[in-house]
Amino acid sequence: MVVVDMLMVLGGTTVATLLGRLYYNSGGNCKWMATLTQSGGAPLLLIPLLTAPPPTPEEHRPAPSTMLPIYAGIGVLIGFDNLMYSYALQYLPVSTFSLVAATQLGFNAVTSRFLNAQRFTALIANSVAVLTFSAALLGVGGSDENSSSTVPHGKYAAGFALVLAASALFALIMSLFEATFEKAIRVRTLRWVLAMQMNTNLVASAVSVAGLMASGEWRKVPGEMAAFRDGKARYVMTLVGTAVAWQAAAVGVVRLIARVSSLFANVTATLALPLVPVFAVVLFGDRMTGIKVVAMLMAVWGFLSYVYQHYLDGRRAGRAQCRVCAARAGSESDAVLST
Repeated sequence: MVVVDMLMVLGGTTVATLLGRLYYNSGGNCKWMATLTQSGGAPLLLIPLLTAPPPTPEEHRPAPSTMLPIYAGIGVLIGFDNLMYSYALQYLPVSTFSLVAATQLGFNAVTSRFLNAQRFTALIANSVAVLTFSAALLGVGGSDENSSSTVPHGKYAAGFALVLAASALFALIMSLFEATFEKAIRVRTLRWVLAMQMNTNLVASAVSVAGLMASGEWRKVPGEMAAFRDGKARYVMTLVGTAVAWQAAAVGVVRLIARVSSLFANVTATLALPLVPVFAVVLFGDRMTGIKVVAMLMAVWGFLSYVYQHYLDGRRAGRAQCRVCAARAGSESDAVLST
């Protein structure tokens, strides 16, 4: 099931990021509409939620007065995080955007240490350092990457800062999800995973709709749809596809948080980011410069460092469990002999 969740994260993140860039490349310009697609697919989760196994009588059930403020607080954070990602995706080539977003793993290592008591080893520190240097390399040497006609000129610095801020906020959100499962919900069932994802994203969608109305961008949607490349049908399909892909990725992330940890979920999401530049070169004509190649290799290196640490932790846990089982078996055999 963990492998299935990882595939959902990898596939959903890759497809959603590429469709988000396609929206801007094809004539889309509504930031709040792009933001809404990142959480607007939440009602789709009602279908699996209704078919999920019912809670058992002994299962802990947190009070609505406890969960409602959590849904509202995390949902508002998700809404503004999505808005920063929307601006950054318009201001940066999708390849640069994805590589800089890999810093979310570094931020999550810090938030997990303070909020979730995550152990901070030398390998995890190496992973954080490598990903930070990867982003810094792009920040110093990639400012000429917005030469494409589909990327606004002079917006590279703003896009870089926005994606860094959004990555830091996303890391905080994931740690808050894990803290909620540990301290408030205290069970990690499919029903609660779907409920957390759906309710927080409904709040984020409300934030996006409020922004869409307050900014007046809703008046531009009919004209944007009419001017969209290849017509209105492609416009709708692009937005719907983006919304579905983001929900698939988000459910995979929350399930990984519930099954393993927020840091492991973020590592899996980070693995998808080096894949996006390869597709961006083929689909959008992004330039694969030497700096991007080095940054991509560093991102993969950082990912593998954390995976190896997780492998070592798994081996230690396995040995500890074997020792416990052996000790228990020995005590049982001694009891049999004594009788």
